[in-house]
Amino acid sequence: MTEASRPVPAILYVDDEATALKYFQRALGSMAPVITAESVEEGKRILDEQSDSIAVLVSDQRMPGAYGNELLFYAWDRYPHIVRILTTAYSELEHTVEAVNQGQIHRYIQKPWDIAALRMEIKQALELARLRKEHSQLLREKLLVRQRQTVAHRIGTVYTLSASIGGEMPVVPVEAYLSGALCVGMTPPEPDWLMMDHADLISAEAFRSAAFGREVRARLAQLEQRLDGGEMAQALAALAPGFGDGVQANGDGILFPDDAALAEYLETAAQTPVSAQHAAWLAGLLWLGKRGFTLQLAKVDGGVQARLVKAEAALSPSELAGWVEQF
Repeated sequence: MTEASRPVPAILYVDDEATALKYFQRALGSMAPVITAESVEEGKRILDEQSDSIAVLVSDQRMPGAYGNELLFYAWDRYPHIVRILTTAYSELEHTVEAVNQGQIHRYIQKPWDIAALRMEIKQALELARLRKEHSQLLREKLLVRQRQTVAHRIGTVYTLSASIGGEMPVVPVEAYLSGALCVGMTPPEPDWLMMDHADLISAEAFRSAAFGREVRARLAQLEQRLDGGEMAQALAALAPGFGDGVQANGDGILFPDDAALAEYLETAAQTPVSAQHAAWLAGLLWLGKRGFTLQLAKVDGGVQARLVKAEAALSPSELAGWVEQF
């Protein structure tokens, strides 16, 4: 949506007095579109339907059925970008002070209004709403960049783990690993940056990656002891159960069901330990890679089909960078 096509930020005014609604609309209509409602319930419905276009909510306090601060709390809980103002002809300080302290309202304006003062308050509220929206957009863009950085760092970690654990293996099976993540439709990790500062998140990532590496190494050692190699198709059938429930060998390949967690390490939050099944997935790829084989993955009905193929040359730095760009 272009700036020209975006709806003009509106004011929602809620009051059970029809005269007050008309007076407010006449006084403020030149500053922004004014939407009116005659009850708290109607105000909630309009918020739910038009929250994206509403910048400021002004509500009378005393109305039949519910107080205005209930509506302001509703908006605060669901639509925090909306600037909230309470107005009333009564001196109900208990409810007003509580609403201010809880952050439910931005301003309290007592009736009867001084129109010049009211217009100034609304002008400031509209400006604050604009700044909040810009800040929210900038924060979202920053989080998206950091999400991509987190995924890129994790891909680099997978390559490092594979290269270090595999030793003199002919191929580092990062292509197969990343192809699996793309096939299941990887979702970027949740923005931990809102919950943790930078140092804490990097620390959590490091400890999580180290634990993942230890589990992969242990799983690979188990495979080396249990499987002697021989016919690769038979070895693949022996590998399949360790990848998780529902994973089955079929011919010269493996079928992963739709819910197979092929992208688990890349997409889950930093505080979430990586499962043993996911570690077994990377360990299995490493076991195959040491014998010159890998898996070619494709999305099919019922899941992801992995076909056993001869491994090609190891990824170059530019090829790995190309894979990173796809996430």
